[in-house]
Amino acid sequence: MRLRAIGLLLVGVALGAGVVALAQRRAPVAVRPVTPRGPLWGEEQATIELFSRASPSVVSITAVAVYRDALTLSATAVPRGAGSGFVWDAAGHVVTNFHVVAEASALQVTLEDQSTWPAQVVGAAAEKDLAVLRIGAPTSRLRPIDVGSSEDLQVGQRVLAIGNPYGLDHSLTVGVVSALDRSIQSIGGHLIEGVIQTDASINPGNSGGPLLDSAGRLVGINTAIQSPSGASAGIGFAVPVDTVNRVVPQLILHGRLVRPRIGVRVANDGLARRLGVRGVLVLSVDPGSPAARAGVRGTGRDPTGGVAKGDVLVRLDDRDLRISDDLLLELEDHEPGEKLALTLDRDGRPVEVEVTLEAAP
Repeated sequence: MRLRAIGLLLVGVALGAGVVALAQRRAPVAVRPVTPRGPLWGEEQATIELFSRASPSVVSITAVAVYRDALTLSATAVPRGAGSGFVWDAAGHVVTNFHVVAEASALQVTLEDQSTWPAQVVGAAAEKDLAVLRIGAPTSRLRPIDVGSSEDLQVGQRVLAIGNPYGLDHSLTVGVVSALDRSIQSIGGHLIEGVIQTDASINPGNSGGPLLDSAGRLVGINTAIQSPSGASAGIGFAVPVDTVNRVVPQLILHGRLVRPRIGVRVANDGLARRLGVRGVLVLSVDPGSPAARAGVRGTGRDPTGGVAKGDVLVRLDDRDLRISDDLLLELEDHEPGEKLALTLDRDGRPVEVEVTLEAAP
């Protein structure tokens, strides 16, 4: 009897616990009421409106590599990289970084409406990390970006980057201009001067996308990040829009960056230093060139067979020439036909001549 009583007690306890648990499960759970947030801050609203206005100009660029089977010769297209870009004009020109499209067998551009268009490279300047593509989209689908100026940018000014990091299209990051007049090395090994440094997050896939000011105008092209891992570390760089606005029309018209020239071949900077030269040593002068007409002398041999150093270029217009890139950068700021003052070091004495720039062939 005692065992039976204990069993009945246990069953009763279990049944009671089950009833309580069932009642608890069936008890209604109130939905938390939504707390009114009030109006957006003016700064938030301005950013939202800017993104809404500028994002239709931003595109995604996919670089495709084509591989052929050695036996069947069949071709397979495989995506090999992605980047960003933006619509430049109603003719279908798209601007991006050169390194985004370099070595691609084919290119595809995806607009904000998710339509995808085959693209052809119409011009590239590796030394500026810039390239121009063209797509056949109708004008109604194209939204050219608003172009600003980088000349009057100030450190601390707010900037915004739109791009496609890690394939996540139309991502927005916000920051400030951290520094100005930085120099970075392009994929071709040449210096790009006047570069904008920003703390707006720039990650792989952002390359080629626009850096905008608070008015939604293009002020730079996001081109590189300084990070051991390749991810954003708070230091990003953008090619200034003033450089873009000067180079892009040349790429559309000529397919390349057309520099004026003075017609000299200069020594490698390392060689010049070993020879004790301070400036840009002239190795040779092209016959009939502006430098030849101005009497610039190249390097040769003296009567004993030793090296007879030629003229050393030390100043062109208002730029001191310390390395060969200084000469290239100064020439880029001028047009063929301009007359410039050139200062030479000739056997230790200064010589001033005038050169009339001509277009490089």
